[in-house]
Amino acid sequence: MNDAAAVVSLRDRVRGETLLPGDGGFAARCAGFQTAYRHQPSVLVRATCHEDVVAAVEHAAARGLPVAVQATGHGLSVATDGGVLIDTAGLPGVTVDARARTARIGAGVRFAAVVEAAARYGLAPLNGSAPGVGAVGYVLGGGLGLLAREFGYAADRVASIDVVTADGRSRHVTAQSEPELFWALRGAGANFGVVTGMEIDLVPVSRLYGGELAFHLDRCPGLLADYLSWTETLPEELTSSVSLLDYPDLPLFPAMVRGRSVAHVRIAYTGDSRTGERLVAPLRALGPRLSDTVAEMPYTECGAIYNDPPMPHAYQGDNVLLRAFGPQQAEEVKRLAGGGVGLPCVVDVRHLGGALGRPAEVPNAVGHRAARYLLRVLMPLMGAEPDEVLSVRDKVLGALAAESVGGRFQSLVYGGCANGAPTAPAKDFWEPADHRRLSELKAVIDPANLFRFNRNIEPAG
Repeated sequence: MNDAAAVVSLRDRVRGETLLPGDGGFAARCAGFQTAYRHQPSVLVRATCHEDVVAAVEHAAARGLPVAVQATGHGLSVATDGGVLIDTAGLPGVTVDARARTARIGAGVRFAAVVEAAARYGLAPLNGSAPGVGAVGYVLGGGLGLLAREFGYAADRVASIDVVTADGRSRHVTAQSEPELFWALRGAGANFGVVTGMEIDLVPVSRLYGGELAFHLDRCPGLLADYLSWTETLPEELTSSVSLLDYPDLPLFPAMVRGRSVAHVRIAYTGDSRTGERLVAPLRALGPRLSDTVAEMPYTECGAIYNDPPMPHAYQGDNVLLRAFGPQQAEEVKRLAGGGVGLPCVVDVRHLGGALGRPAEVPNAVGHRAARYLLRVLMPLMGAEPDEVLSVRDKVLGALAAESVGGRFQSLVYGGCANGAPTAPAKDFWEPADHRRLSELKAVIDPANLFRFNRNIEPAG
């Protein structure tokens, strides 16, 4: 069958849209939240049901075409140049089972919808800081969320996954039905097929003591070191982070931060407010605050803790997982990422440990659990070239190499592709033994590496 006839056949099978370059809406449908890169497939399938995904994968497999998957495009790593792009944003659905404390979610569902649906029953998902992120992609990458120290990674709490593998086969994967694939999907899922839906656990959380404290760093120069010291005695019920940002002197930023170095400390505590106030008091004592929104809140307002920008934009980001992070390293990071670099740069430190440091009840591919902190460098591409940004990133992360556990967390790596290929290897997202295991499974499930527009695991051999 020639290409034109094959596309006609595909269109006949797909209930959603099948678009080619030049078709109306093609370019807009390829766009995602990350604007630094954009998929440029030969065929775009906008799936509206599981069967659409099966048709698209079978079409690609029969012609040896690589497959990319996109729902919201927040975590775009390697952009397609040809091949088939399957847009799963049209796979909706959130169904909560309050008695079982679970939710069935489609691949197009954003976390905001899951939060709202679960809240009706006094429950919450293990979502991250941005409610607009696609829930399925977030969980497949591990999921380091607002309540992570208490409840672990989102990937630790998955009951089942519906996936279409490279042979076009539909699989309902559980720990009992296909234990090896279930292990791999939870932490490396984009490598093994197109996930159309999953069942996730919910937790009994309906409110928080949470919010943000913002400080001028010139008035609290030792804040990063003070934050690190503060985290050493916190209970697992408190998950926090601190971000350091030198705001450009531009009118688009509020006057109180414009041209200043600012620290943002984010808090999410599931205990009672009185205890929360006592735990946060040492931070409030560090100095005058630009703002202080830490207070009792319903969980439905959890997106206000970070206030992540909702509009699509261009950005680069990478991270390192650390076994230790002390005052000397804190000063070096501030020096390397401060205003003198001439580029907007966010240094984000996340406190790990607690449930994150323990194995999942049903083992999965999320590793490096000995890490106590994660340090991320996030750089908006505001007129800067990617090479300039990568140079600053490498200097900051390189300064902490001695304290690294030997890995990175894949869901907090953004961009990082040039000429269609990643600029850094994917191996260190997983423990060495786990990477070998994943590579061997890849050789069975996807030997042609159809699913390679991701943090790719190459098939063994």
